[in-house]
Amino acid sequence: MVGLADCNNFYVSCERLFNPSLNDRPVVVLSNNDGCIIARSNEAKNHGIKMGQSLYESWGMIEKHNIAVYSSNYALYGDLSNRVMTLFGNFVEEYEIYSIDESFLSFNGFQNYNLYEYGEKIVRTVRRGTGIPISLGIAETKTLAKVANKFAKKYSAYRSVCIIDNNDKREKALRLFDVADVWGIGKKQAAKLERRGVRTAYDFICLPIGWVRKNLTVEGERTYRELLGEPCIEMELMPPSRKQICTSRSFGEMTSQYEDLAEAIANYASSCAHKLRQQKSVAVSLMVFIHTNHFRTDQPQ
Repeated sequence: MVGLADCNNFYVSCERLFNPSLNDRPVVVLSNNDGCIIARSNEAKNHGIKMGQSLYESWGMIEKHNIAVYSSNYALYGDLSNRVMTLFGNFVEEYEIYSIDESFLSFNGFQNYNLYEYGEKIVRTVRRGTGIPISLGIAETKTLAKVANKFAKKYSAYRSVCIIDNNDKREKALRLFDVADVWGIGKKQAAKLERRGVRTAYDFICLPIGWVRKNLTVEGERTYRELLGEPCIEMELMPPSRKQICTSRSFGEMTSQYEDLAEAIANYASSCAHKLRQQKSVAVSLMVFIHTNHFRTDQPQ
């Protein structure tokens, strides 16, 4: 069995941890250049704020619903992520850090455990130790664990832990799961499946495997088999080296001083070099960019 532990609304949860007045208030976090929304609290989602929506387009709803807006603070998020991942290591011997707020946990050898109770213990420990709420999905494969995690996060009755451990549970979950939301199904593949009348993940696994292999390639077949409960995606215990490293931030206030820009670029270049050394890589190209504030329509850009 494999689990997917996912921090709930991670960037927002980090901001709330250091500002409890944000609890129960709609909150959004912006991208590096404050251009678009990359994280939303549940309250902001309920007001219709969309992921990736530009700040400019959202400003009317933000003012109307008194939504708190924060620039991203990746140093803070990275530190809290490290604390969460370290706690996972207290519960399982093997885990894969999939992203800053997600990790796959291996439950091989846990046959004699009550996985639901053990999962609840993981959720409680992380919340108590870091203040970050998480959801945990457990299933036979990584792809099914992703499905289970979605249910654990969406429905409060699961108490943040959802386990898919038999065929009945798997079939019921896949019938309720939109095929476009399946991990490994991209937009083009989802559109191709929709043209064939496939709406749910269950519709997908009812297709002939030959059609899947021919039209969705090897990756699509792997996803198909994983949804059937056949493990096809191995755990990556050593994260792959990044092929691109970027450090960029927005200034807290408008500036036109050369010295301010020079200092910022030097600091960000140093940060990139530090990350490069950590993974023992070399750079073959370097790009430096500076943007004006395109939201200031009253000024030339």
